[in-house]
Amino acid sequence: MEFSYTPLGTASATPSVYRYPSAHVLNIRGRLFLIDCGEACQIRLRRMGVSFLKIDHIFISHMHGDHVFGLFGLLSSMAMVGRTSLLNLYAPAAMRRTLDFFLTEFGEGVKFEIAFHSLEAVTEPTVIAPLRNLDILAFPLRHRMPTYGFLFQEHEPEPNLHKELVQQYDLGIYEMACLKRGQDVVREDGTCLRSEDFTYKPWEPRSFAYCSDTAPFPNLPGWVKGVDLLYHESTFAEALQENAATTLHSTARQAATCALEAGVGRLLIGHFSARYPDLSVLLEEARSVFPNTDIAKELTTFEIPLKKHC
Repeated sequence: MEFSYTPLGTASATPSVYRYPSAHVLNIRGRLFLIDCGEACQIRLRRMGVSFLKIDHIFISHMHGDHVFGLFGLLSSMAMVGRTSLLNLYAPAAMRRTLDFFLTEFGEGVKFEIAFHSLEAVTEPTVIAPLRNLDILAFPLRHRMPTYGFLFQEHEPEPNLHKELVQQYDLGIYEMACLKRGQDVVREDGTCLRSEDFTYKPWEPRSFAYCSDTAPFPNLPGWVKGVDLLYHESTFAEALQENAATTLHSTARQAATCALEAGVGRLLIGHFSARYPDLSVLLEEARSVFPNTDIAKELTTFEIPLKKHC
């Protein structure tokens, strides 16, 4: 059951010869989710070998160009390769006008429905896409315009039964069903079979959170608490903290502090200013606070492994 994250672009607003604008792909059990769609996103998807037809959900964090300029091209290409299935687009309310312009001026060949989901009402972590085995939440970030982060959480798995106890107690189908639902079973002879003794969680649900662009704020660590993998923007080094504060971005140290306070499993930093062709200063700064930090290297797939119970 795959749960992986691949950054397609980790640059900030200014174009860079080293990095592409913001775009990211999640693969969760074979379902593909696109987060942000910066310029040349579709080219990066091609390079990964990802079919445009397999992306059914696109999430736009905010309406700055480095996060949306690739959307027109991607939607046009989806139409040209014959897409007919529904596409869900989750974005700030302002995206509605942009989408209407695209459909009016360039949408002649678009034969698929685009369901627009406005994030305008989101003021705290809110489920915006309840899917089978997965919840996707949005939460507000602190930036110069309405901006949102996204949290992907697997559902709790159904408990498994200890096979040796099934045989030892010669459990019937009805008894097994009750125990798996968390219900204790009282037999005719008065024996009580407790669900907690007969069942176990087969694996721990996994989670991923995406935070770009944002300045630090008190609620954020709690909103991404305990996630397995956190992507957090790190536009500047601490030496340019004033620049970060002015533009409502984060430094690498601030991103790491958020990860530390949230108790996440692993931190990936991205959304780098073009002034850093060498990212070692940002990585070292973040690792000094949160050691399990890495660069979100473009076109590198980061797996969240399944943690099974014995």
